[in-house]
Amino acid sequence: MDFIRVTSENLDKEHICCAISGVEARKKKEWMKSRFEEGLIFLKANVRGKCFIECIPAEYAWVPVKAEGYMYINCLWVSGQYKGHGYSNSLLEQCIQISKAEGKKGLVILSSDKKRGFLADSIYLEHKGFQVCDTAMPYFRLMVMSFENGEDKPVFREQVKHPEPYTEGFVLYYTDQCPFTSKYVPILAKMARERNVAFKEVHFTSAEQAQASYSPFSTFSLYYNGEFLTHEILSEKKFEKILAEKNC
Repeated sequence: MDFIRVTSENLDKEHICCAISGVEARKKKEWMKSRFEEGLIFLKANVRGKCFIECIPAEYAWVPVKAEGYMYINCLWVSGQYKGHGYSNSLLEQCIQISKAEGKKGLVILSSDKKRGFLADSIYLEHKGFQVCDTAMPYFRLMVMSFENGEDKPVFREQVKHPEPYTEGFVLYYTDQCPFTSKYVPILAKMARERNVAFKEVHFTSAEQAQASYSPFSTFSLYYNGEFLTHEILSEKKFEKILAEKNC
């Protein structure tokens, strides 16, 4: 299968592989346009489906991670009919080659203690040569593939090791890096308002803001009364379940 590197020149005509189109896809493309000059890499299979890898120099990554000189993988996603054909390996290998050519120290990516939605599979990553370099509560793992020897390993930023400041009700932190947030955040906020439940949205609009996040997954993190609930972007049905559990 052929792979296409999406750039500012071809972005408008390329399908960016996520399952959402329309307004949400346009917001994602607007986010990407501003990142290309920072070194964003988006490689996709020449298909209209989810088969792509997205990464960016870690200094510009929208995550609370210190990894100077590394390339941070935002997302490696191969789904549906494209699974089982080695496309994940091919996309990762191309990312490795580009990163080495740009003089990076290695690759870094966010994973977890077990397979979870919206996070990379740690078993697959270990098989490809990644190692855990730091952890954060309740289940996050920062994983690295180093291209050179040395003790300069990526770590979570200091605030990640401390509890989220207490805020009554729900607090949702999110970015436009994933187009699913553009669809579901307004839905969740509306559901909470209809129940007169406190719901605060914190929209990170810069890498600096996201890097100051208390949650390792700044793309989407939901808290209730200061307690971390989930990083998984919620559908209406899943949020209904949480509301019921919290007697809201």
